[in-house]
Amino acid sequence: MTSNKESAGRAWYVVQCKVRQEERAEENLRRQDYVCYHPKFRRERLVKGRREIAEESLFPGYLFVHLSQEDNWGPLRSTRGVNRIVSFGNQPAVLSDGLIEQLQRREHEPCVEELLSIGERVRINEGPFADLEAIFLAMDGETRVVLLLNFLQREQKLLMPLTGVRKL
Repeated sequence: MTSNKESAGRAWYVVQCKVRQEERAEENLRRQDYVCYHPKFRRERLVKGRREIAEESLFPGYLFVHLSQEDNWGPLRSTRGVNRIVSFGNQPAVLSDGLIEQLQRREHEPCVEELLSIGERVRINEGPFADLEAIFLAMDGETRVVLLLNFLQREQKLLMPLTGVRKL
C-alpha cells in the first residue's frame, strides 16, 4: 500500500495506540507505507519554571489511518505501538474525509494556546501577596510576570516569578 494510490474507496479509521506510543506507532505504520495522520497542536507550558512552546497530540493515544477495505489490515494489529483499530459492533469506526480535512486546516493555523493572556485574572500562590487575585499584564523575560494588583485601594504593578501565579 503506497501513499500514491488513489483515495477512491478509502476512508479514515481510528487507531488506538499503546500508552505514550503514538509517535512510535506512526513511524512504524509509515515505514509499512500506510497513510497516517496524527493531529497536533502547539501550546505554551512551564518546564522547570521556564515558558516553552510544546507540540502535543490533539488526541492522545490515537491516530488516523487512511485505508480501503481491499488493503491488507493484518499488519496493523502487529505493528509496534498499535493497540487496536477502534471498532463499534465489530465494524471499524470510520471518520469522514471532511472531518480530517478540517483538522488538517486547523492544525496549520498559527495559533498557540498561551499559558496566560493579557487581562486574565490570576491568583498569587506565594510570597506576601499569596491568595490574592491580580490581573496579568505582561511577561517580563521568560520567567517573570507583571501583574496589576488592587492593594490598599490603589492599583499597583507587581513583578513576580511565573511559577508564583496560576489561572483562575
